Amino acid sequence: MSASGGRRDFLRQAAALGAATLLAGCAPGGDPAAPAVEGDDRPRRGGRLRLGIIDGDQAGNLDAHKPAGMGSIIRGFALYSKLWEWSADMTPVLALAEETEVSADATTWTLRLRPGLEFHHGKTISADDLLFSILRLSDPALNSPYTALVGAIDRSRIHKLDARTVRLHTKEGRGFVLLPDTWVNFGGIVPTDYHPVTNPVGAGPYRLKEFLPGRRSLFVRFDNYFKAGRPYADELEIIDFKDQTARLAALQNGQIDMANAIAPEQSPLITRDPRLSLLVSETHGWQSFDMNLSKPPFDDVRVREAFRLIADREELVKRALNGQGRVANDLYAPQDPNYNRDIPQRPHDVERARALLRAAGHEALSVDLVTDAVGNNAALVFAEQARRAGVTVNLRKVDAATFTSPQRKLWQISTGSSLGRSWLATAFSVDSGQAVANKTQFRDARFNALFDQAVQQPDVEARRPLVLEAQRIQHERGGLLIWGFANTLDALSTRVGGAEAEHSHFPTWRFDKLWLRAGA
Repeated sequence: MSASGGRRDFLRQAAALGAATLLAGCAPGGDPAAPAVEGDDRPRRGGRLRLGIIDGDQAGNLDAHKPAGMGSIIRGFALYSKLWEWSADMTPVLALAEETEVSADATTWTLRLRPGLEFHHGKTISADDLLFSILRLSDPALNSPYTALVGAIDRSRIHKLDARTVRLHTKEGRGFVLLPDTWVNFGGIVPTDYHPVTNPVGAGPYRLKEFLPGRRSLFVRFDNYFKAGRPYADELEIIDFKDQTARLAALQNGQIDMANAIAPEQSPLITRDPRLSLLVSETHGWQSFDMNLSKPPFDDVRVREAFRLIADREELVKRALNGQGRVANDLYAPQDPNYNRDIPQRPHDVERARALLRAAGHEALSVDLVTDAVGNNAALVFAEQARRAGVTVNLRKVDAATFTSPQRKLWQISTGSSLGRSWLATAFSVDSGQAVANKTQFRDARFNALFDQAVQQPDVEARRPLVLEAQRIQHERGGLLIWGFANTLDALSTRVGGAEAEHSHFPTWRFDKLWLRAGA
């Protein structure tokens, strides 16, 4: 957004995108869900869509602002709508918001709702509900891990301007241009009488009918959803599974219609089954080894560089991701308009790595690499690669709860991964001075100064030199060894229509656009 163009409707392009999406979903003649005949591939109404999810031992909940586990996040996509939602390119675009405006110094945001919005229980969505939702999400007493993402909001300076408009200020007059990026995932707008157990009401495409924690949840179509004519299915059922094997069997037996984020090794079983299809989304979600700069030997920049040179990225993508991904260059957010493409791809160079380790006094180095089940394959491959450079990598596999616990900041090196969000949003969460989950303990004064300036600059072009320099610092002396970007693999019955590959992780969570083919 240029300064001359103003800051009104900071995401105005989203309105055009949303309109195009609605038009694309309409059948000829303007009916978005015209009756279909056999072989007709237009969206049609009716039936029950069934999604199988992996939620481990999580019983889950329905809390819009404090979801317990991945299953709760997925249920939230059905139950709640937000001011912004993710586009197919993992950028925030307008949803319940008609327009948003950020001030020139990014210290205030003005948020205006679309007219005529409605909650599942019939109440008109107003500025009072928006204000209530902001205060609930940002309340430290909620004890939500996502509250910190909107921690820049000054809770004492949120004002209702009219029936559909709210203005908020940031703390201490510090700019926070990335509000949409940090709010979009867990910012469901809920009514003032909301309660996540006794009154789990939202404005999403489906309203709740039944919730059996740890087993299944059933939703019915919300006819007054803000995207006219959607959703298409009469019902949506989300079924919890403990492991990938059981879920795949259910898909093959016709007990579910979709399975999100399947394991790469299961893809051949999907492609060989004529009743199923494999949806491959080339995401910007990244895979990494996170080196802790507060722990020897990674407090030495030469050791960090050596480990980056040890990594054979092509082999990691081929073996750890079964080829379902692409090589990375120790930087995240390649989709960001300010991604630094002038930095050369770091090579695989074992001899140079050995020389750096000798110079650092670590010719016979041994390190402990901590991983969970998700990163285990990559850890095994990297341990083999390190051995070729004379480095011993001792693997320690822990459960998911331990892997996400505060202990993660104490490990020498660990596996990592993240959604492919914008550069600012990722730095805010991962390795800036304001990072809420800085596993690498990266503390660089120049980098932090550049980030602080960038987060106060609404103009993308004016922000560019700041972000480009910051990425050079990350590449030269940061703690992230980002070796690849992983594809998201979704398995679907051929009964399902409307699912499309994206640069996001959510094709099977776009519940408003999915439908069942005639005869299903």
